[in-house]
Amino acid sequence: MDTAFAQLLNYVSGGRWFPYPEQRAGFEVPAQFWNEPEPEQQEIGYEDAFNGIDLEENRDIHNTTPLDASAASTIEKRGHTPDAESLSDDLVVGWYGPDDPDNPQNWSTLKKTTSAAQVLILTFSVYVGSSIYTPGLPEIMEDFNISETAALVPMTVFVFGYGLGPVVFSPLSEHPVVGRLWIYVITLAIFVILQVPTALSKDIGSLIVLRFLGGIFSSPALAISGATFGDIYEIAYIPFALAFWAIAGICGPVFGPVIGSIFAQLLNWRWTFWVLTMISGLCLAVLFFFFPETSAGNILYRRARRLEKLTGKEYTTAARQEWAAKKMTTVAYDILLRPILITFTEPIVFALGLYIALLYSTLYSWFEAFPIVFSQTHGFNTIESGLAYLGLIVGGVIGVGLYLPIIYSKFTRPVLKGNFPPVAMFMKLCLIGSSIFPASLFFFAWTSNKSIHWIVPIIASGLCIIGMVFIFQTVFNYLSGSYPKYIASVFAGNSVFRAFVAGAFPLFTHQMFDAMGPESFPVGWGTTLIGFVGILMGAIPLVLIKWGDKLKGSSRWA
Repeated sequence: MDTAFAQLLNYVSGGRWFPYPEQRAGFEVPAQFWNEPEPEQQEIGYEDAFNGIDLEENRDIHNTTPLDASAASTIEKRGHTPDAESLSDDLVVGWYGPDDPDNPQNWSTLKKTTSAAQVLILTFSVYVGSSIYTPGLPEIMEDFNISETAALVPMTVFVFGYGLGPVVFSPLSEHPVVGRLWIYVITLAIFVILQVPTALSKDIGSLIVLRFLGGIFSSPALAISGATFGDIYEIAYIPFALAFWAIAGICGPVFGPVIGSIFAQLLNWRWTFWVLTMISGLCLAVLFFFFPETSAGNILYRRARRLEKLTGKEYTTAARQEWAAKKMTTVAYDILLRPILITFTEPIVFALGLYIALLYSTLYSWFEAFPIVFSQTHGFNTIESGLAYLGLIVGGVIGVGLYLPIIYSKFTRPVLKGNFPPVAMFMKLCLIGSSIFPASLFFFAWTSNKSIHWIVPIIASGLCIIGMVFIFQTVFNYLSGSYPKYIASVFAGNSVFRAFVAGAFPLFTHQMFDAMGPESFPVGWGTTLIGFVGILMGAIPLVLIKWGDKLKGSSRWA
């Protein structure tokens, strides 16, 4: 086990508890670690195409090239840049052969599945917090003597926070000294602690600040989940992991009002945050005891340190050399400036960023539309209104169920045979979602009437999520395949962009519905307006199918 719990006990016991191979009696250091091999240059790693799996140039720190069976370990001699010269006398440590059990790519199916499942649990546990308090808005407005718009600001800043967090946590998780495990555990622990003063907030100002901080420390679920899947799965199966992750990402904010409505009605709005403390605290316990480190760079870095202690020699890793060769100005540019440049100067990235921002904005607009439709129009109480969100979850499950067989046929099967389909294929699949999305909004808009059974708008909202699933998945895969070298920057910029657009949307959604009416269909014209924007955005996949290659041909990033 290489969990946080096991690592701590191993450190405290000096390697006696949960020992690594290098710490066990009788371990024989491979000959390559005693005698420096001849300098050798070899191409390792590959540029994969999914969801910011690794940080740009650092992708090649993972040696995925199968070794000759006679090799006892992967050892390379590198270091031709001036910054890495000080490391040129060190042995570069890799895996103990192609079947090294410490390599996450070699883990058993059960271990990979349980590790991925914990990432899904984490995603649900923190993102349920974005909207869990919304059923208590009337009580918050009364307690703090504020308007509904002001009461929604804590949700807005939470979304802002988890949009900003990936800018820092995504590249930080790629550093071999840091890895992914402790970012997950430490940030989640801080998130859990923050819920206590949040539940005890005495005014709206403190609630806003605490919610913003909570959003930042919840963001690793967004920032590095894709990278975690890339650590343990081969590229052909990554779309499956991302699809299930999308379900967790949808179920979190959607399920928030379901849980929150029960405690807001039976107790009070503060209990929505106490429940969030329990949910996220339980998740923290699971991750602390059972989630293993998945970053190959970090696993090998710690292996090098153990070998140094065992042999007295100096060791390093390819990832360590890669980071040592980077200047601070380069790292700052990669983290702070390049995501903004790519987002706002690259037409494809900007257009698809707008499309994704529209989808997130629509999702968060439901938190205003549903109370209007089901509480005001159909007379639901707080709990019943919260249960109406379950239709969105059903839609998400159906959407993924429809998407997976298609992506297996169009992507996974060809890749397993060594044939990578063109990325334009994802835009063709996107047309499915771009057709369903606006149609379902029109359906929802003009069935939200007291004379029409309440199940009809719920069905319409579920259909909307089906369309969203297809658009989310295909857009992210298209971007990954189009900008493999700069994918971390692409997704960091996208996360900030969509978070700020979607987070601000609920602040004026209610006013839009009230102003546009009509009275008999209270969300009619407002939802229709979003649907018309969806139709316009639906032209983006068509443009990229026809002219996408030409646009990328003139790009400095693609």
